Amino acid sequence: MTMHRFLIVIEKAGRNYSAYAPDLPGCVATGSTRRQAEANMHAAIEMHLEGLAEDRQPVPTAHATSGVLFFEPVAKPTATRTRKQRMSGRNGITKR
Repeated sequence: MTMHRFLIVIEKAGRNYSAYAPDLPGCVATGSTRRQAEANMHAAIEMHLEGLAEDRQPVPTAHATSGVLFFEPVAKPTATRTRKQRMSGRNGITKR
């Protein structure tokens, strides 16, 4: 039997956690804790794969990857111009 590996994303959602697998559209789970959401997602993926097998559908190839990016804190701007004005190169002057 072939071992499959799928990335799951777990997010804090108000008072609980939600999880999904980007490579398995519609396969989602929730839990009151991160650990419970992960366990529920494991069960959801198993059920999803069983359904694919019953329907004689192929298991999707996993393509999703993950990474972590680090950023330095950004200083608050001191100018009173809006972000849109800064991006457009204008100095807050509009033509009438």
